[in-house]
Amino acid sequence: MNRGKKLAANTITSLTFQITTIVCGFVLPRLILQSFGSDVNGLVNSITQFLSLIAFLELGVGSVVQSSLYKPLSQNDNNEISKIVVSAQKFFRRIALILLCYIIVLIIVYPLLVKQDFGWIYTAALIASISISSFAQYYFGVVDRLLLTANQRGYIQYTAQTATLLLNTAACVILIHAGATIHIVKLTTSLIYLARPLFLRLYINKHYKLDRKIKYSGEPIKQKWNGIAQHVASVVLDNTDTVVLTLFSTLSNVSIYSVYHTVIYGVKQLFLSTTNGIHALLGELWAKKEKETLAQTFSWFEWILHTGTVFIFGCTGILVLPFVSVYTDGINDAQYIQPLFAALITIAHAGHCLRLPYNVMILVAGHYKQTQHNYIIAAVINIVVSVVAVSSFGLVGVAIGTLAAMTYQTIWMAWYNSQNLVRGTFKSFICQIAVDTITVLIGVIATIWIPLCSNSIIAWAVMAVEVALIWVIVIVVINFIFYREKSFKLALKVKGVIMNMINVVKGGAAEVIKLCWNINFNGKQVFVYAC
Repeated sequence: MNRGKKLAANTITSLTFQITTIVCGFVLPRLILQSFGSDVNGLVNSITQFLSLIAFLELGVGSVVQSSLYKPLSQNDNNEISKIVVSAQKFFRRIALILLCYIIVLIIVYPLLVKQDFGWIYTAALIASISISSFAQYYFGVVDRLLLTANQRGYIQYTAQTATLLLNTAACVILIHAGATIHIVKLTTSLIYLARPLFLRLYINKHYKLDRKIKYSGEPIKQKWNGIAQHVASVVLDNTDTVVLTLFSTLSNVSIYSVYHTVIYGVKQLFLSTTNGIHALLGELWAKKEKETLAQTFSWFEWILHTGTVFIFGCTGILVLPFVSVYTDGINDAQYIQPLFAALITIAHAGHCLRLPYNVMILVAGHYKQTQHNYIIAAVINIVVSVVAVSSFGLVGVAIGTLAAMTYQTIWMAWYNSQNLVRGTFKSFICQIAVDTITVLIGVIATIWIPLCSNSIIAWAVMAVEVALIWVIVIVVINFIFYREKSFKLALKVKGVIMNMINVVKGGAAEVIKLCWNINFNGKQVFVYAC
């Protein structure tokens, strides 16, 4: 399979996995809420996030391992590949053993931390059920996944993830309807997800000539400890809210948070999955020191990403409350309609997307040490503000903490990028933020007349189409006013792409007709007529 086909396969399977994750992420929590209540749903999400904290110990090594594999894979150097894989395997197996100890501590201590009393055995058994697949992933799954991704065979793992996700959803739906306990449901999930690393190991053993017993002197993974600050900050930003709510609030609030997070985080991941290709392009331009082309490409990337973020999260901000209303219909043990929290957490995740161009430049330039204090400060802001605010404002408090961290980090990264990487771009960042703000205000005003309530998913979908069309019109008009040149160029490019697609379809149809016309079946020509 050539590079183009691999890229297409990776992109399609990655998007398929993200869409499947979003859909399944709505199905199971809804069933758990209906069958077990908000407190149990909050308990499950809280335990999952506490287990995710072990990712602190990865220390950014995963990304370095993947980078280290590129060169030996391109040279088919099986000895060097084996050394890197073995070294990485040793590292992640240590994490797996630490995770095992951490699970034991959680089983003993965690039931004492939660404010709802489910009983020590109930909570401990649930922790054990959920943790099985996490242990297997670290013990022998992570490195195989990194190897496949580095070798442009990510489509293998994406397909496996999609398959196990669908299988797990089907199995859990059947079990819940059959009256199974939450422990049986989560144990089934862990056992199904256990098939993932097993499948990848079988695939690796069949298609790669690895010597898993190879001996080496010296560390084969260069710069192994780069990116620690970035990794720790990422883990903090992803997990702080649920942990803070567990320790200082209620499991009902954890459940409410998880519903909004599922929607908004899913939208964010789907949006970001469409931008992966630009990373390598900016990296190549930086490495070749093509400053003029880099500046032009970055400018386009910044504008398109800001415009896309405003559209995606503008619509999300308007539609998330009606969706949650439909999603939690009939569930009355917690107040799921939280307008201020919904607005703040949507803006916070939008901020995470807006910082992407500047974060990408920092990573491709390798400015890890120069920027690590920024990541540490953002993590501290998130933790401190969330802990201080949660006691007074509950859910809104943790949203304020996340928003404060994202605001600081986005502004700082844009400034750093302007001063050290793509110079002179901070002014364009300020202008872009101003245009984003104007767009959001007009978009919100333009959708006020739509009754933002729905009693079914179909009614919500109709409303979503109306909101999206209005936001498209607003964004197009404003960008033609403030970014006329870019808007015209983009319109011409889109027109060219559409015309090429039409020509390809026409050409393909003609080839099919021609091919079919000349087919012989048992010595007789088959004639095909097409309208």
